Parts: sequence; structure tokens; C-alpha cells
Amino acid sequence: MPTERTAPDVSFFDVSAENGVSGEVIELIGDIVWRYMTAYEHAAAEQSLTIAQAKVLALLTKEPLPMRRLADRMACEPSNITGIIDRLELRGLVERHPDPHDRRVKYAAATDEGAEMTGRLCRSLQAAFTREPLAGLSPMERVVLRDLLKRLLGEDAAV
Repeated sequence: MPTERTAPDVSFFDVSAENGVSGEVIELIGDIVWRYMTAYEHAAAEQSLTIAQAKVLALLTKEPLPMRRLADRMACEPSNITGIIDRLELRGLVERHPDPHDRRVKYAAATDEGAEMTGRLCRSLQAAFTREPLAGLSPMERVVLRDLLKRLLGEDAAV
């Protein structure tokens, strides 16, 4: 299990002092991301996975992906993905198979066991986030927050 960490002290770069409320929002979003990543790290460690392995497994549970596209989605080199897939494959969580149309292309897919582990990871994360930091928000406030964040990302907030 990873050791407890606190958010890094970035007081030397006081965003809020220069940018008012916008700076505070940026700092608060950073704190939320830090908490989420810490929760993700703990959930992955409970399954004896690294964060990268957990993310790859979650992606592959949604759909099989070519190794190169998986590397793009993870924003890393294909050789890194190969190592992650090797370790997940040894544990029986993913499998590789050739593309039927181009045997040079290898697809990776979660096995049933891998999908079950992804489910455990998701339940662990959901439990962590119903406790904190979203626990203080009503369901309607969560919808408003989601829609505002989608607007920040340029996505359509209407669902």
C-alpha cells in the first residue's frame, strides 16, 4: 500500500493572489486532482497494481485496443505499454491477439478476471469519492459541478 502523502506545497507560486477567484479555482481543482490520484493509487495498490496498470486495465475492459492506440491513450511510448501488458498478461488479466486483417497489429483485451478486477477498482474509487470530497455535495450540486467542468473542457454539458 502506498504511503500517505499530502498535496505538494506550492505556496511559492500563489496563483490565487495574482488571479483572484480564478486562481483559487485552479488551486482547488489541483487539490481535487491530487486527492483523486491518491485514491486511485490506493485502489490500485489494493489489487497489487500500479496506477499505470490499473488505467490500462480499465481502458481494455471498455474495449480491446491495438497496442499503439493504447500507448497513445496513455500518452507513453509503445515499449512502456508492452511492459505493462506483459505484467498484466502474466497475472491473467489481459490477453493479446493479432488483428485478423493485419497480423502485424496486436490487440490487447481484458480477460474476464481483468474485467472483474476493474470492477473492484471502480467500486473502491466510488466508495472513496462518496466519502470525500463529493460527499458534501447534493446530487443536484454534483450535476451542476459536472456540467461546469464539461464547459471548462469545451464539452457539451447537456446530457
